[in-house]
Amino acid sequence: MRGRVRVIGAAAGAVLLAPLGVWAWSERSAQEPRLVPTDLHERDPEATSAARRVYAMLAGLENDARRGRPSRTVIGQHVELHNERYNKAYGDFRGLKQPGYYYRKARDITGKLPGFVELDLGPGYGQPGWAVGTARSYSKAWPACRPYWGYVEDAVDLAVGVWAGLPRAADGSYRPSGTHTECATGTEVSLPHNGGAPAGMVGFSFHQPYPGSPVKGYAQTLHRNSPGAKDRGWFGRVVTEGTTEHRALLHDLAFLADHLGYLAGRGVPVLLRPYHEMNTAPGHGFWWAGQDPAAFHRLWRLTYDYLVNRRGLHNLIFVWSPNSWNGPYGRDPRPYYPGGDHVDVVGVDDYSDTPAEPFGEGAWTEVWYRGLEEYRRPRIVAESFHVPLNADQPRTLSRTPWVLWTVWGQALTYDNVSEPRGKNTAADVQQTYGSPRVITGGRRV
Repeated sequence: MRGRVRVIGAAAGAVLLAPLGVWAWSERSAQEPRLVPTDLHERDPEATSAARRVYAMLAGLENDARRGRPSRTVIGQHVELHNERYNKAYGDFRGLKQPGYYYRKARDITGKLPGFVELDLGPGYGQPGWAVGTARSYSKAWPACRPYWGYVEDAVDLAVGVWAGLPRAADGSYRPSGTHTECATGTEVSLPHNGGAPAGMVGFSFHQPYPGSPVKGYAQTLHRNSPGAKDRGWFGRVVTEGTTEHRALLHDLAFLADHLGYLAGRGVPVLLRPYHEMNTAPGHGFWWAGQDPAAFHRLWRLTYDYLVNRRGLHNLIFVWSPNSWNGPYGRDPRPYYPGGDHVDVVGVDDYSDTPAEPFGEGAWTEVWYRGLEEYRRPRIVAESFHVPLNADQPRTLSRTPWVLWTVWGQALTYDNVSEPRGKNTAADVQQTYGSPRVITGGRRV
């Protein structure tokens, strides 16, 4: 259907003018653009057919844009399930929410679902150790039926449902209707229906608390709360085999791999976005950020090796997303790029500017779009508080045809109080989801 996600190849769209540039602002000469690889087999010869189809779609959109041909942008939505489930102060009303509230919210406003949904397998909700809700065959290694951990199963099942459709035959503890009773609280939990057929692509981030953290929560993801804040040699031990810190890292990665493996077993390809915003200034951001670039490369590559080679997960599409490099907070990300043999998609977490106040010269987000061109990978906005099309910037996607644009959690409809930069209006969301330049998901309601 026109304007819907189809994971069998690049979708057609309206004619776009896709200006090409290099890291600085010099214009390219009139020559054949540097196209991106189109087959995931070039990075992973064992990549699943579904992962290859998803990557080929993204690469096709990117190459169309580089050639100046018609291209479009998949609209995405990040869903913070731990906040939706357990944080009454989260979002556009006070009270607990059913899992997938902000996945469904786009449809409530526009009648259309996002074409991509990103979920999180961390950071936890301030609870001891990695845990799960109801133990399943893939999660028996982790403590089960504990308060505030049921969101992990919700995240995995919602990912399956976005890819395969909801409602569907029961997965784990879910009934065919898409509901289940959480074992720790007795709360009835329901996943949003999305038409009962394939409805989009899925991804996972991993806000990983520092290795060895006894408590799993957002506070433990931050550098200032990690051992590295006081011990300059700590991060080096994390990426050195045989150390206590390295064994703790592998323990965390096993939690990630067990859940990703469940998705692999059901044929679900995953855009995996680990260790994001790694280019923040030293002492700021996450525990993996602002480190020596060579040590960060070791972290990324050993994570890749563990997931792909040791655990045999070939359903993964690896996404590298630095913070917007505006100088005082986000630095030049180029030294942190792990290399094309370990990265499939490049992106930016853009919180440095707003539609009303773009950073630098050119159109909103253009400095990041041009800056990522040199990597020869599909380019995405991995995180943003704003939808791409709005009253201030109605032509964003004609100037910068990102292949994917993901709005962060509650920012879809609610002003983020810690970053008071305005919010999306219903008209902004409708403009984006109704644009012929945008690919949405699911079915009309």
